[in-house]
Amino acid sequence: MTDVRTAMIIGGGIAGPVTAIALRRAGIDATVYEAHHSRADGIGGALMLAPNGLAALRAIGAAATVERVGLPTPRMVMETGAGKRLGTFEDLPGVPTSRTFARPDLYAALLEVATAAGVRVEYGKRLAGFDSTADGVLARFADGTTAAADVLVGADGIRSTVRALLDPGAPQPRSVRLLGLGGWVDGSGLRGTGGAMHFAFGRRAFFGYQIEDDGRAGWFANLPSPEPVTAAQARLTPEAEWLRRLRAVYADDTLPALALLDRVPEGGLVNVGTMQDMPPVPVWHRGRAVLVGDAAHATSPSSGQGASLAIESAVELARCLRDLPLPQAFAAYEALRRHRVEKIIKRTARVNSDKAPGPVGRLVRDLTFPIAMRTFYRQERMMGWVHRHAIDWDAVVASPGHSPVAGHSPVAGHSPVERANR
Repeated sequence: MTDVRTAMIIGGGIAGPVTAIALRRAGIDATVYEAHHSRADGIGGALMLAPNGLAALRAIGAAATVERVGLPTPRMVMETGAGKRLGTFEDLPGVPTSRTFARPDLYAALLEVATAAGVRVEYGKRLAGFDSTADGVLARFADGTTAAADVLVGADGIRSTVRALLDPGAPQPRSVRLLGLGGWVDGSGLRGTGGAMHFAFGRRAFFGYQIEDDGRAGWFANLPSPEPVTAAQARLTPEAEWLRRLRAVYADDTLPALALLDRVPEGGLVNVGTMQDMPPVPVWHRGRAVLVGDAAHATSPSSGQGASLAIESAVELARCLRDLPLPQAFAAYEALRRHRVEKIIKRTARVNSDKAPGPVGRLVRDLTFPIAMRTFYRQERMMGWVHRHAIDWDAVVASPGHSPVAGHSPVAGHSPVERANR
């Protein structure tokens, strides 16, 4: 039985509100503290929630509101810059349909669910430090205010302040040598993609796009970047110059890239600089503080799993805090999550390398990919363990070391605890 009644959550992105919703469902009063002074309305490009992320939202009754604002995306089409189709991936049968979101729409939907659940969100609360004692946590914010709770959850993203306070020697985010740009275009005039997200290996750079029947389109570009570029550094270059560079990059491809780039509205280019992920984070929890989402296990956008893994971890953390006292709850949570997320991060590193090969690598990829699709590649075998992962909210979590932790879909015959220890 838990000894936790209250929680403060640092970070109001995706993991923060989901953690708060799940904790409220577990009977724990949760408050979100966001560093920025307002909601992230209108800020951000496109992202996808995979079947496993949507299943985790369904486990806590949060999916209906979220799914309404997402574009169903039941298939992914892989192609070359010349338009040659390399392969098509359909959502596996029996799982929720993947959905593509404008990031601010997803934020708004999650906050709507959180507010309905009684979650409070306080803005302008940038964490400066915290003290963890046997009885609780006291957080200190940059505006001079404080807050207290039984536990503190760091849901503050890849550049997490909580992670650095838990472990001053924690690793830093690492560059994946690809720039991430994108946005949304209204009235593109292009034919819809029939619910498919297209991933194109262009001659010089990777390009992704999905076009709705009404012409609205979400797109992203990944440009090779040998040297790291921060988002702040990227913004020093005017938007018009970035668009000129993108047009030059895709000029020789038969893609809708140029048509979409010509319709990007002023101020509509999202530029995150060099994409990043996290190497293994040694310390996920200490005392009464714990990490969740990108603060613990950020994967680059190429995985298509960043938001979904954050949602899974938020739900599992709430289950563990519901069923176990500290510190067993945090230990059980880490045992449930570490192996899975680190395996996905490692696999995504290979995906990133495929996006920016040299001329010879590009030729080999384009020749072998269709053959692999017809022979040894089996979507169920390759992606089933990712997309079919499900959380049984009602199952009781057992303390690590006593019995396998319940409440998951088994993969390859091993419980999460067994896999974490392999």
